[in-house]
Amino acid sequence: MGVAGPLLLILLAYLSGSIPTAYLAGKWLKGIDIRHYGSGTVSGSMVYEHVHRWTVVPVGIFDIAKAAVPTYLAIRFGFGENWAAGVGIAAIVGHNWPVFLKFTGGRGISPFLGVLLVLFPWADLWLLAFLATGFLLGDSAPFTLAGIATISPLDYWLGGPIAIHWVVAVMLIITAVKRVEANRRPWPDSWQERFKIFWMRLVFDRDIWQHGQWIHRSL
Repeated sequence: MGVAGPLLLILLAYLSGSIPTAYLAGKWLKGIDIRHYGSGTVSGSMVYEHVHRWTVVPVGIFDIAKAAVPTYLAIRFGFGENWAAGVGIAAIVGHNWPVFLKFTGGRGISPFLGVLLVLFPWADLWLLAFLATGFLLGDSAPFTLAGIATISPLDYWLGGPIAIHWVVAVMLIITAVKRVEANRRPWPDSWQERFKIFWMRLVFDRDIWQHGQWIHRSL
């Protein structure tokens, strides 16, 4: 089959990742477009804040599975860890830029957890610890970046798959691009303000300092 099989699986993974679980939950359960609330992302966190808190569980499980399943299939079909990592990345890209929502999606953390679950499960626990710390302190965005960035040293220390190193590097790039792009949220006119917003989005994943005000807003 050569590369045809892995490439087909990458396409299917992108389409799987593009299934906008959080958006569908908002539409089906509350009749809202979740992109018009809070951070404007199609994510479990916005489901938690603006739909129903319990809904974050099935949404999160599905978003993890839509990357974990194709990644596992790549391993199961004997494509190897590098192809499996590429398949997982495709699912993350689909989640962040879903074809079904005109490329306005989430941040990719749940599908990233799905990829790690298959390739390096210890990293799931590591990243979840960072996410939990950020949640308890009321601002998870900086901890998310720190958690992702430190997976490579963890992988090296525990002797995990080599593929994890480039998965983490690509995930950091995807995260940075998605935060700054922010589902095409408008930029201020002033270059000074644009510079400020750039760093706010990159580090804190929002445009203002007040985290609570940001996630509870209605656009």
